[in-house]
Formats: sequence, C-alpha cells, structure tokens
Amino acid sequence: MAQIATIDTLRSVGYAAITSSYTAVGTPAIKPIHILIINNTTDADMLISDDGVTNKLIVPKLSYLLLDVSANRDGYNPPDVMEFPQRTQYYVKYVGAPSLGTVYIAMIYGS
Repeated sequence: MAQIATIDTLRSVGYAAITSSYTAVGTPAIKPIHILIINNTTDADMLISDDGVTNKLIVPKLSYLLLDVSANRDGYNPPDVMEFPQRTQYYVKYVGAPSLGTVYIAMIYGS
C-alpha cells in the first residue's frame, strides 16, 4: 500500500531574530519526518541543531539542504524506513550575523 506524502506547515525565523545562540525555528515536528528541507535565504552561514545545544549541520548563506532519509529503500523491508523522530524541534544560530533573509524549514511525512 502506498503512503500519502503530506507537507507540514512551513516553519521560519527571520534574520533579526537569529543570534549567536540557538533560536527555535517554529514548532516541533508533528509526525516522523521523511524529508527535511532547510532553506537559508540569509547572507550568513547558519548552524542547525535538533537539541538546541550541539552544532549538527551547516547551511551556507543563500543555499539549502535537502535530507531525504527515506530514499533508496530496497523495497523488501517496508517497516525499516529511516525517518527523523516525531516532536523533533529544530534550532538555528548564525556563524556571522546576517543582515537580511530568513531561514525556512519544510518537513514532509508519510501517512
């Protein structure tokens, strides 16, 4: 049976609210996430965390990061799908202070 992909509400934080300490980007994930897209439209490199403490990812200025953890399945073990956990909260902080733009996080989950 095929799953239905659902795009969750877009989360964002504007450059003026981003500091050198982690700031939450919207609300936690409401379901386990199969695809995570982080768009950095600011003019500064951004660090991403899922615990608000540890630097986990970097998204360079004016770029994006797409993580499709459900791709490339073998089709033989459908329950063995990798996904980011439900209720994960994502955070952002700058490497250097931005002067424009927004960081957006999009989440896609299956039914």
